[in-house]
Amino acid sequence: MDITITTLGALLGLAVAIILIIKKIEPSYSMIAGAFVGGIVGGAGIEGTVAVMIEGAQGIMPAILRILTSGILAGVLIESGAANKIAEKIISILGEKRALLSLALATMILTAVGVFGDVAIITVAPIALVIGKKINCSKFVLLATLMGGEKAGMVISPNPNTIAAAENFGVDLSALMMAGLIPAIVGLIFTVIICTYLAKRESRKNVVYDYSDLDDNQSKTQLPSFFGSIIGPLLAVVLLMLRPICGINIDPLIALPFGAIVGLLCMGQINKFREYFSFGLGKMMPVAILLIGTGTISGIIKTSNFQNDMILVLEALKLPAFLLAPVSGIVMAAATASSSAGATIASVTFAEQITMVVPAINGAAMLHAGTIVLDSLPHGSVFHASAGAMEMPIKERMRLLPIDMILGFIIVLTSTIVYGVFI
Repeated sequence: MDITITTLGALLGLAVAIILIIKKIEPSYSMIAGAFVGGIVGGAGIEGTVAVMIEGAQGIMPAILRILTSGILAGVLIESGAANKIAEKIISILGEKRALLSLALATMILTAVGVFGDVAIITVAPIALVIGKKINCSKFVLLATLMGGEKAGMVISPNPNTIAAAENFGVDLSALMMAGLIPAIVGLIFTVIICTYLAKRESRKNVVYDYSDLDDNQSKTQLPSFFGSIIGPLLAVVLLMLRPICGINIDPLIALPFGAIVGLLCMGQINKFREYFSFGLGKMMPVAILLIGTGTISGIIKTSNFQNDMILVLEALKLPAFLLAPVSGIVMAAATASSSAGATIASVTFAEQITMVVPAINGAAMLHAGTIVLDSLPHGSVFHASAGAMEMPIKERMRLLPIDMILGFIIVLTSTIVYGVFI
């Protein structure tokens, strides 16, 4: 297809999509509308614009297929109570003295084994509130801790953002997950350091935080054993690791559902598989639909001169060319307030240019880390889901955004230093 869209058209299309998302128009429709406007303004004409949009959407279908099947594992972890059990076990081992570490680690591990970031926060939030009441810690510090854990977990997870980046860079999902390990650990450490400092600063004010609306005696459903809870996601990760370890390629399309089924068997809940699978599909459908819309606008941006112009800007500023990877991830995730959409657009658009400068796995790691810096902006779901989970007013949640950004920036800075400078 010999069509080239102007950078102005691509930027205008992206701006239209952002404005519509902020106006609370359905994000997938917002991106389709933005793609259409971008193509028309960019000089592709109606027929050419539609063709580019369709080609863009077709290009991410393999990633969408893998994302849909990953919903099986997510559904089992959430609905069976396995996610709650894993979180409770981690917190019980570390205890209240290391409360902030335990909360961050629990959120990180839940996200890392395949639970959506916002769902991981929602899962750990009730436990965090109980702990917060016992140690007299504010919801502000508690949510900062959960957000840091979620961001650290996202860069090592088999979640949609990682799947999309791995697919578009042509690297193994397991390799990309392992590439995020060092940034994730650094992110976790700094989360605990920063949040501990904030908590100590609060304690000097001698304020007693109000948790009067918290019911400590909420009834809990019977949770599965820890072994049964952890075996499914653990098996899925082991299967994904077989290729880099011994050359046996088990696609995520197989590894994630297989781990879920084994987990169900170990928990003795195989008779509930229809219910759990349906729940998981329901969780993934909005993401899949979002990514179809994302594919249309990524097609417009990929067909434009935007990539080349961004490289020219970096050169004019005398910045290293490898910075295209983290910068593109940060910008696209900020535009969509979604790490999944941001990873998809950025990797589809810039993978070819990035791999001219650094190895594919390095570029994918830096870009992927960049998508978690600004993915919790108010026009996205994570912002509102996290505020609701902690019963936090929107104004208070807005105050937390700088902390979100700092924690995300630490992770992407670590990734950039490791994979852009040293390796």
